[in-house]
Amino acid sequence: MLYYLFTYLDKAFDFPGAGVFQYITFRAMGAIVFSLLIASIFGKRIILLLQKLQIGETIRDLGLQGQMQKKGTPTMGGFIILASLMIPVLLFAKLDNVYIVLLIIATIWTCGIGFADDYIKVFKKDKEGLKGRFKIIGQVGLGLIVGLTLYFNDYVKIRVYEKGKIASSIGEIQKYTDVHSLTTTVPFFKNNEIDYQMFGSFLPESLAWLPYVLVVIFIITAVSNGANITDGIDGLAAGTSAIIGITLAVFAYLSGNKVFAQYLNIMMIPNSGEVVIFCAAFVGACIGFLWYNAYPAQVFMGDTGSLMLGSIIAVLALALRKELLIPVMCGIFLIELVSVMAQVSFFKYQKRRRGLEYAQQNRLLLMSPLHHHYQKKGYHEAKIVTRFWIIGIVLAVACLVTLKLR
Repeated sequence: MLYYLFTYLDKAFDFPGAGVFQYITFRAMGAIVFSLLIASIFGKRIILLLQKLQIGETIRDLGLQGQMQKKGTPTMGGFIILASLMIPVLLFAKLDNVYIVLLIIATIWTCGIGFADDYIKVFKKDKEGLKGRFKIIGQVGLGLIVGLTLYFNDYVKIRVYEKGKIASSIGEIQKYTDVHSLTTTVPFFKNNEIDYQMFGSFLPESLAWLPYVLVVIFIITAVSNGANITDGIDGLAAGTSAIIGITLAVFAYLSGNKVFAQYLNIMMIPNSGEVVIFCAAFVGACIGFLWYNAYPAQVFMGDTGSLMLGSIIAVLALALRKELLIPVMCGIFLIELVSVMAQVSFFKYQKRRRGLEYAQQNRLLLMSPLHHHYQKKGYHEAKIVTRFWIIGIVLAVACLVTLKLR
């Protein structure tokens, strides 16, 4: 909203300083500062409100060190992230940008799913929360919205440059055309682009969108659930998400800037620069939440926050054509998710081959997800979180290296 206000003041009244709102970097800095301030100032009030409403975490005794001491810690802290993310986005971003609209929808949609899950756990005293099938239905619904929008919306474009240059009054320039395309970036390869439309070429024209939308649904569901599983110890999900958010902010800025995109020979995505503002607010919200969520946590984000973080990251990657980097960029989420799947599969296999007692005594991991395995081995959760963050930073650097390494 501030963008539109100051643009009007600049054009109508030549208001001093109003022109700075045209710069993405200025608005991104404003977004991250506001998100940090909102999280730090209002976060404590939200925690006190959650305590007053007796919205505390129900803890199952899994035999983990210090686990039962967390009983009663306020949950649904995802509302701190929601407020400190959405307010700066509404203030500083262009709200008619298709990518910003999709990200806002994804944020509110999955926050609602997570809230329903937390509400059932806290107020209905049902430890299972929202039934898994309803979570999946909600995630599939979001995947349909995002996939169909990216497939059909005419404002979702990439810039295609023609060979050769033409002379102009400002020197030689390269001609280009902005085209609607489903081309995405394939990391670590020289000719690193692939078009999803090739996978729908064998289908009737009315169903050509189906393969791409199925991919989008899978990505959103996988990343959202990966973030949800990662949210098991203080600060892990929020810190990891902040690292991923910074990485995506770099990609958004470079992909939306024609100079850097041409210099690095990467895909130029018109209007994607606006995503930097959302990424900045996202990073600020995660770091601001860490103020209260770092060990020992004063509040847990609950599914209200974790499902939201995963869906935002998935939609950001899809919008920036970096979804094939998700296994690397979201490596922490991936290994946590795979550890649960491997644990369950191995247990079922052993149970079928050698019986229940043997399977219970010979598990693949001491406990899943992976962070609980290390807790069982005696590592302090603060050390586990710090080391996972370090791995997350290494993976983020590996993603950024793909800008030049092909």
